[in-house]
Parts: sequence; C-alpha cells; structure tokens
Amino acid sequence: MRVVLVPLILALLVVNAAAQAVAELRWGGDAEGGAPFVEADPRDPTRVVGFDVEVAQLLAGGLGRTARFVQVGFTSLDPAAARGDFDIGLSGIEDTPARRARLAVTIPYYEFREVLTVREADRGRFRTLADLGGRRVATLGATLAYDMLVAAQAELGVVPVTYEDDVHPYSDLALGRVDAVVLDAVLADRGVRRNTGLVNQDADLGVGYYVGVLAPGQDALRDRINGLLRAGMRDGRLEAIFRRWEMWNEDQPRLYARVLAGESVELLRTAGSGSPNAWDAARRYFPALLQAAVITLILSCAAMALAVAIGALIATGRVYGPRPLQALLTAYVEVIRGTPLLLQLFVLYFGLAPLVQLPAFMAALIGLGLNYAAYESEIYRGALQAVPQGQLDAARALGLTDRQALKLVRAPQAFRLALAPMTNDFVALLKDSSLVSVITVVELTKQTSIFAANIGSWAVPGALCAALYLVLSLPLARLARRIEKKWRQA
Repeated sequence: MRVVLVPLILALLVVNAAAQAVAELRWGGDAEGGAPFVEADPRDPTRVVGFDVEVAQLLAGGLGRTARFVQVGFTSLDPAAARGDFDIGLSGIEDTPARRARLAVTIPYYEFREVLTVREADRGRFRTLADLGGRRVATLGATLAYDMLVAAQAELGVVPVTYEDDVHPYSDLALGRVDAVVLDAVLADRGVRRNTGLVNQDADLGVGYYVGVLAPGQDALRDRINGLLRAGMRDGRLEAIFRRWEMWNEDQPRLYARVLAGESVELLRTAGSGSPNAWDAARRYFPALLQAAVITLILSCAAMALAVAIGALIATGRVYGPRPLQALLTAYVEVIRGTPLLLQLFVLYFGLAPLVQLPAFMAALIGLGLNYAAYESEIYRGALQAVPQGQLDAARALGLTDRQALKLVRAPQAFRLALAPMTNDFVALLKDSSLVSVITVVELTKQTSIFAANIGSWAVPGALCAALYLVLSLPLARLARRIEKKWRQA
C-alpha cells in the first residue's frame, strides 16, 4: 500500500505545483530601488508596494493569475528576463532601441523626462550639461541617463560617476562630492524632497518611457499584456495607479492618446543605445576595461601594502604587547573579521560623510587595507609563534634584546612561513576590490557590468574580465613561487 501511496502523493504535489505556477504571473523588479517603483512595505516588510507593484497586479488580474514578485538587481533585469527567470520585468525599466532588439518589450505605460539636479547655490551656474565640463555628474549605471553622460563625456568633458542606487547620488550632491545628478524626473523629485538645498533645473534633457520586458519569443504573452495596458489606459485604471503615487502629469494623457491611436513613440537615442555586435562593442569598451584594470591593480597593491604594515603591527602588539593592548587588538581583529567588507565600505564612505568626507578611492583604499590587515595579522601572529622557542632562548643567551631578536631571528623566519598565505590574500584582495564599486569607484568588475548591461549579455564581457583578472594575478603567483624557491635554497 505504501509503495502505491508515495508515488501518488508525489504526483499530486507535482500537479499542484504546476497548477500554482500556471496561475502565477512572476514579475521581476528591484526592491532596493525603493518607492515609488518597488519597495518593501514599511508596515509589512514581507510584501512590496509601489506603482510597478500595482501595474503587475493589474496585468496579473487581466490574465487570470496571481502576481508574484521576484527580486532581481536592477542591472541584471535584462539578462534575467532573457533567461526566463520571470514572466515580465517591471521596475522603472527604460525603453531603448538596444533593449527592443534583444527582448520582447511592451508598449510604454509611463513617460518621464531626464532631469538635471544641482545645489541651490549652483542654480545659476549649472543650467545644462554644457555648463558641467570637467565636473562630476552622478547617475545610475545601465540607464538612459548614464548613456547620456557618456556622450557628454566625449563631447563636453563631463565626468560620469555611477552609483548602485538612486539615494546616494542626491545625498552626495548635497555633501558636495559631486556637482550634479542626471536621472529621470521620478527619482529627481524624490531626491530633492529628501535633501534640502537641491533643485531641479528646467532644462529638457530628453524624454523616455517605462516599459515591461519579456524573454525573446514571448510575443504572444507580450501582446496580451499590451492589450491589458491599453485597456488600463482607456478605462482610467493606470491613471488611478499613478495618481495614488502622485506621479500623474500632463505628459501621460498625450502618451496614452498616441499609444491608443497606434502611433509609435520616438525613443531617446544616446551614445551606445543601439544594438552593436558583441565583439564590436568589446573593441569599443576594451580601453575602458584596461583603464579599470589599472585602477584595480593600483588599488589592490596600495591596499595590500597598507594591510601588511598594519597587520605586522597588530601581530607584534598581540605577541609582545601588554594585556590591555592585546585585548584591544584582538577585539579589532574579531570585529573586522566578523562584519562584511561591504558594510565596512558603506560606513567609511557614506556613514562617516557628515564627519569626514573621504574621496571614494581613499575610502576604498582604507576599507580594503583595514579589512585585510585583520587577516594578515593572524597570519603573521601564527608565523611568529611558529618559530621554535629554542631559537628565541638562544638569542637571549647571546644578549639580544626582544626587539633585536624579533628583527634578526624571529621576523625573517616568520616571513618565510607567511609568504604563501600572504600571496593568497593578495589574490583574494584583488578580487574583493570589486566591492568598492558600491562607493562609486569604477574598477574592473564595475566597468564590466556596465559593458554587459549595455549589450545585454555577460558572455563576452565576462570572458574579457576573467582574462584581465588572470593577467593581473598570475604574474603575482609566479613571483611568489620564485621567492619561496629562493628562500628554500637559502
């Protein structure tokens, strides 16, 4: 009897799961972007709210399904849609020719304007992008605003500064770390409300549209969704959603009239907004990748030098220092090793900004150096304690002081023991340097992610990035082996 029941129960579970999957509309978005798009409900963090949440619910209801949110990082929405990780992506996704070339894209359901935000004191100086030559202008990566700034960089000398979220560009503008921000009006209005002393300029930088994205080949589902969006435009349900989120304006009726009349909308075209061949794009991006690799190498070498120096001091203090100093240094090591490097970088760059405004590169250098100093100190402490006690006793018998014994006897032998793990740590630091992109340092991985987002594929960018990391790390490993071999022969 049990032999029959078990397969039957499993079959029922599979059928039930399949039925639930069919009855769901899985929609992808990034809750980290926050309201009014998608954000965790402050009253119930297990659910999300936002105008895109309500648009997804409208579509799911029209399809006879239940909306289910799938969290995906904003810059990964396109490849996730192409993979079929969800049925439709809705998260303030902008309509571009390149996106339409590689995905099934819905009709536009919201029109926005790109806006230049500056400090109140600079309102008269920085009216347009032409006034910002040589100035740092913040934006989000993989957006129309980013493409616009890349074009302005070539034509006007504007310096784009990319962020992972839409909150810190405006807070950094208020602090004076950047000179302006370019993003869509939805984000710009919220940024100005959150930060006193900021204003949005009236200059029209361009118009864009929010759309939904589906996997290639999902034209039938896309067409059904387009029908639901048009119905929502006719009966006022979309207008009601945007009015609830205080986003309705005079641009939307004009957009809806054109969409319902079957007219095509003119897409904002900027540098890189086409759909180039992956290898053509690679040739165009390769100089930027090389520059980012140089930044990665310089940052990693400088941070490792700082980590070695501080780590050696910590290890020496824990071995030779008085008990209070040993306890203090031990606490430092445990706190640093027990908290994420990402959190430490956020605290250094954003958390301390009201007190000390560290430049992004300096914050990255200090963050990586202090973090790896904790790990290096444990390597050195273990190496120092691995030197036989008999050699230390012999040094004292010869009249050497503790400092002389450390310098002439203990440290050279400890260095030989620590060399291999030091090399491993340097390679690890080289890769962990990718985390500094969260504080606006455009290193190798960040530049690669921008490249991948713009062409909609990680295949070629990922291969180039991996090759560059190998070019950086393999010579180091070979040098370390040569040093180890030389020390063994000595």
